[in-house]
Amino acid sequence: MPDLLLHYLNALGIADPLGRGWWTVVLTFVVAAVATWRSVPGLVRFALRVGWADQPGERRLNTAPLPNVGGLAVFGGVVLALLFALLLRPTVLDDVLLQLLVILFGGSLMVLLGFIDDQYELPALFRLVVQVAVALLLYAGGVRIDATFGSPVDPAFSLGLTVLWIVGITNAVNLLDGVDGLAGGVSLITAVFLLAASAQFEARAAATLLLAAVAGAVLGFLRHNLHPSRIILGDAGAYFLGYVLAATAILGNLKISTVWALVPTALFLAIPILDTTQVVLRRLAVRKNPLAHPGKDHLHHWLLARGLDQHRVAVVLWALTLASGTAAMRAQGMSWTVTLTSAAGAALLLAFASWRRRRAARRGS
Repeated sequence: MPDLLLHYLNALGIADPLGRGWWTVVLTFVVAAVATWRSVPGLVRFALRVGWADQPGERRLNTAPLPNVGGLAVFGGVVLALLFALLLRPTVLDDVLLQLLVILFGGSLMVLLGFIDDQYELPALFRLVVQVAVALLLYAGGVRIDATFGSPVDPAFSLGLTVLWIVGITNAVNLLDGVDGLAGGVSLITAVFLLAASAQFEARAAATLLLAAVAGAVLGFLRHNLHPSRIILGDAGAYFLGYVLAATAILGNLKISTVWALVPTALFLAIPILDTTQVVLRRLAVRKNPLAHPGKDHLHHWLLARGLDQHRVAVVLWALTLASGTAAMRAQGMSWTVTLTSAAGAALLLAFASWRRRRAARRGS
């Protein structure tokens, strides 16, 4: 390997570019992408046959039944890729297997919750109770925000903040899923930034592998989800992605001594947080339940009302996510080399997915 390339890879935090650990991460990404990409066409046909689809309506942009089970493909791609990583190099996962199992078990519950909600519309309170239970499971498994204020209420504050973070981000990503490719693209960008950040620390191997699988699975899914989409994430996919991104962002016991210490981490997910915050405030102002009363008051609705089509809306919010992710990386002390490479990598992956989707659309597939 040329010395210049070796130096560059070392600057990205890859200590041994020829080692099996690095290639395990790369192959995990590739397996997740290919598995998800190839599984979606069959899933689309099956979903339309059995009626697992969103029907056209006043609140929806689709004009024909649109399969809402993309989350099943993403979840399947992630699990398959992680099983591959386990078989490829089991010693890599020895120290992080418990954390991965806790996150994946919680993720499977989120997928199940979202899938049932997609097909049968569960009550908002029931969805919230399940999400809180999953967040408590994560806390018990050691994935948490640790408050170190030096007060007797630190444990209670840590628990409450962890639950609020997990449940809040899970619903924020779901609420953002309003136009083709938006939630998936934002999740892909966030996963790439978090992957680059976690790769700098050997102790965060669980997050690195999981984020590689998530980024790959979302990339494979976007091939079919960008405008004009053939399938959408549904609540199952949006819940799963929001939950996994929230969990991996704090994996490794994020410790805060002030509330402001959470800001650098929150910047990774600034767009979903901003969108959900303004929606919640608006709905509360008119005495509506923010989770039980869907409306056209999201950022993407505002952009659509100003004449942008679905693809341009997604691109604008992707760009803002790239900007907030760049700020998050710098706020966490990452070098410009790592930061700009991450941003460029995410942008190139989105460009590739967009090109593939447009090419397929011209062929009518």
